[in-house]
Amino acid sequence: MPAKPRLNLPFTGITSFCRTPVVQDLEQLQADVAVIGIPYDMGTQYRSGTRMGPRAIRNASALYSLVDVGYYDHELDEYLLAGVRIVDCGDSDIVHGDPRQSLDNAEELVRAVLERGCLPVVLGGDHAVTIPVLRAYAGGEPFCVVQFDAHLDFVDVRHGVKEGHGSPMRRASEMEHVNGIAQLGIRGPGSSKHEDFVAAREYGSVIVSVREFRRLGVEEVLTRIPRSERYYVTIDCDALDPALAPGTGTPSPGGFSYYEMVDALRGIAGMGEVVGFDFVEVAPQYDPTDVTPQVAARLILDFLGAIFSARTRRR
Repeated sequence: MPAKPRLNLPFTGITSFCRTPVVQDLEQLQADVAVIGIPYDMGTQYRSGTRMGPRAIRNASALYSLVDVGYYDHELDEYLLAGVRIVDCGDSDIVHGDPRQSLDNAEELVRAVLERGCLPVVLGGDHAVTIPVLRAYAGGEPFCVVQFDAHLDFVDVRHGVKEGHGSPMRRASEMEHVNGIAQLGIRGPGSSKHEDFVAAREYGSVIVSVREFRRLGVEEVLTRIPRSERYYVTIDCDALDPALAPGTGTPSPGGFSYYEMVDALRGIAGMGEVVGFDFVEVAPQYDPTDVTPQVAARLILDFLGAIFSARTRRR
């Protein structure tokens, strides 16, 4: 008797990102995109909980299942990600009380994915996870880092801590394979002091607040991002307005709208090769409505669609 076909509704089954295949044996990894979770929040200075971010984003992403139906965007009149092989490689191992080993494990996993020729999509975790992710690219072709964030994250050392969630852009500026930084959405009080802004500008970082973004418009802002053949994008949940994404540890009023973020990401995808990206600082326990991980999952899909559409156009 032939097997009865499954409808496979979002609330059934085991949830990977968008119900894509799970591949945890990286020796068998053959895909275009590898989704990785880094459920780490030992770099958090205030409200913890982003260790639950990857699981929440995966659960929310079941609504956008890529199995059978696909991902059709009527505004673009296009099936985004058609033919793109996406798999979920699970999470890097986190060792409680041992930040060094936890971050090293994350770097090792990302490097293994890169060696298999996949585009890493990283689900955080607090923003400290971007540090080992970027380190995994060492020795490769240089790229510009574009950060969407309410906070500058350019702290050097605080009470001996160099790899907290307030430091990823400072650490990125020290990496030889990073050839530029743009920081979009910066606003309000944060962990960085005046001297951190001075240091960022001396490095050459382009800093654009949300107010300035709206005054200039997305096309003008894109022209200010350092030119590079390759880009890595890091998205902090608090770049979005907390009315849209309240589930984060350090919300900051006045953030980006959904469409502002989408338009900027699509623009970046058209500027050069996107070599990877992360979405960090989702802390689902602060949002009982689950809107925040839903928005995160949708933005990740939108950006992936833009990346591969741009690749097709460039070919």
